[in-house]
Amino acid sequence: MKNIVLCGFMGCGKTTVGENLSRKLGVKLIDTDAYIEQKENKRISEIFAEHGEAYFRDLEHEACVELAHRKGVVIATGGGALTFERNVQAFKNNCIIVLLDVPLDVVADRLKTDTSRPLLQREDKYEAMKQLYDSRMPLYKKAADIVIDGDNSPLQVAMNIIKEVNI
Repeated sequence: MKNIVLCGFMGCGKTTVGENLSRKLGVKLIDTDAYIEQKENKRISEIFAEHGEAYFRDLEHEACVELAHRKGVVIATGGGALTFERNVQAFKNNCIIVLLDVPLDVVADRLKTDTSRPLLQREDKYEAMKQLYDSRMPLYKKAADIVIDGDNSPLQVAMNIIKEVNI
């Protein structure tokens, strides 16, 4: 089985869907952000605060390269990971990239009380989210091998991925 890489905007359900998908398939789920946090022994927000976004993006790229070489796993990427072509290319050979497509208003509702995302720690949270969403969605769609409607229960989304990928 090729790895399944879940991509999409923050709050679209990559980790939760990934948990359901890995359980149904009987394979391991690896969350790139958790992987980076474990390797660095720091939270993503601390890495951003101490070293900046560019440093984090280099760590993220290293993680994508390392994880792409695993066999038969589900990988939940961070919201920005597949907006970088180098990360897309790292996954293309051994993975199926699945976009969880969720409307902005649904994402905004899911993230309204979230304080863990460094790029949204602003007064104009919705406007910042909209700008990011509008700039990232075309990149996700370009990277994706399959686009799945992510505005369902995590279990239903996982089942739809299984059906679409023909596993």
